[in-house]
Amino acid sequence: MKTVFVVDDSDTNLSMAEAALENQYRVMTMPSAAKMFSLLEKIVPELILLDIEMPEMDGFAALKKLKTMQSYADLPVMFLTGRNDPDIEVHGFEMGAVDFVTKPFSAPVLLNRIKIHLDIDEIIRERTAQFNRLQNSIVSVLANIVENRDKGTGGHIERTSAYIKILIEQMKKRGVYSEEINDWDTERIISSARMHDLGKISVTDIIVNKPGRLTDDEYEIMKTHAQEGERIIDEIIAKTGEGEFLRNARLFAGCHHERWDGKGYPHKLRGNEIPLQGRIMAIVDVYDALVSERPYKKAFTADEAVGIIMQNAGSHYDPLITDVFYESKDLFKEVKLKLEM
Repeated sequence: MKTVFVVDDSDTNLSMAEAALENQYRVMTMPSAAKMFSLLEKIVPELILLDIEMPEMDGFAALKKLKTMQSYADLPVMFLTGRNDPDIEVHGFEMGAVDFVTKPFSAPVLLNRIKIHLDIDEIIRERTAQFNRLQNSIVSVLANIVENRDKGTGGHIERTSAYIKILIEQMKKRGVYSEEINDWDTERIISSARMHDLGKISVTDIIVNKPGRLTDDEYEIMKTHAQEGERIIDEIIAKTGEGEFLRNARLFAGCHHERWDGKGYPHKLRGNEIPLQGRIMAIVDVYDALVSERPYKKAFTADEAVGIIMQNAGSHYDPLITDVFYESKDLFKEVKLKLEM
């Protein structure tokens, strides 16, 4: 049974709403916004009925606070109001309210309004889930095409995806760049990172699969894969519309070879000019290359790879993220061993 919060400083309105809804919903009533926020720490409803005119914190202030809280920002909120004022409704919709119910309300009207919004919300969630499944499938196909062309990097995408998850989780725990990453959907970020080498589609197989070291000219051609990845994703964005997933994919593809000291490519960005996605991928990408065997080199041990990366902290890599990587090195080692089993 879905849960509905009813927040109103009038006992009469709370009783009327409970009587109207209790046969179809789990109704929880509370006399103030403060009580609502306290209860939200324990129970998250499917919808909130929120009175506008309340003492201490009114409905507009409560909605504004909800929208700043990541866990509750998407909760549908319907305002309860005894005033028939178009300006109030416009203001409420601009703030993110999904509807208004005028008091005194009738039970059938209230039930129908709630049913409409909860059904719509459920449909949107299902469509979003379907879209995410389709998106992940397309990403997996594209990533596999790239990886299957590069005979020397088998399993690279799976391993780097696992490493990114570790690094982001550990950064969150340690509060490193928390203002940015706390808003990330980690699973979607990881999925978009799978496209970081998409630009290799544009590089000839002769270079991608060369069994030895690349010449200087060949290396310059290989370096174009970062900017080519950006170009391909820009084309997708132009045809489908920009979204969070594609924006992240573009940053991973275009910035994972930038360096903290500005000597990377393709844009020679320096320090915090480099998007955080690129700074994270720079470490996991190189770590995987170091601990993996290539046609032109043997695999380094995990400890050797960590040592090489730490030597380049502050020059090649963001020093704050590198510190988190060092503190997480055992987790990286465990994941690699697990994936090799």
